Amino acid sequence: MKTQHKIAIVGGIAGFIAAGFIYSQFHLNRKSRKELIEIARELAYTWKKELDLNFEQTEKLEDLIIEYTLKKNEIINATALHEDDIIFKLKSIQQAEHTKLQKIMTGKQFQKYLELNKKISQRS
Repeated sequence: MKTQHKIAIVGGIAGFIAAGFIYSQFHLNRKSRKELIEIARELAYTWKKELDLNFEQTEKLEDLIIEYTLKKNEIINATALHEDDIIFKLKSIQQAEHTKLQKIMTGKQFQKYLELNKKISQRS
């Protein structure tokens, strides 16, 4: 068998294995993404009731929950970071999240959000 044929066969097998891996990752990610969207929707609806948010605010909040959950998970799962770095990065992410929340909520809604969040944190 010629070297070119061997390379083609090995390349084909490697491609097949890679395609299987990519498909499995896509399937798992799609399932995780669906679960995240469902959870974000439930959380946004809970905050809608607590803060008297309108439809547009609730939709934006749902998007923010998804966006910042993904960012926080990425930081938490980063194996190269030390615990102090993780805490620092999570705090900066939370500050950015609060900045965006202030833009979609009224001042009164945001204050109530902070108060309720603080109560929830103290119970944990």
